[in-house]
Amino acid sequence: MIDFNNGAFFKLKQVNPQDGFNMVQGLLIQGESVLSAYRGIRDYVIFTNKRVISVNVQGVTGKKKDYTSLPYAKISAFSVETAGVLDLDAELDLWFSGLGNVRFEFTGHSDVVQIGQLIASYALR
Repeated sequence: MIDFNNGAFFKLKQVNPQDGFNMVQGLLIQGESVLSAYRGIRDYVIFTNKRVISVNVQGVTGKKKDYTSLPYAKISAFSVETAGVLDLDAELDLWFSGLGNVRFEFTGHSDVVQIGQLIASYALR
């Protein structure tokens, strides 16, 4: 499992959801679909209609990957911080029961308000 206590996923940029689907298609359950996908230097964060899947690409070749499933049902709180004039990064903090805080940092061009709405629509059911 990814060690979220040793740092956040940094500088995530939005990518085509099909890229995210290609990365996690073997993990998806029936009725689950990819809604949006973000990529860092090598890592991915994929938002589906059931969960957040973080993909930590490891090793020199990148063939080794660690997939962590973060179900919306386990979110106890979340926070969205938009980019500003001097602080160009946007942040999403999620608190999961049994796991603690998970932080994702996005480039300023990412619409974290939309991500917050997505999280709210599934976590607040």
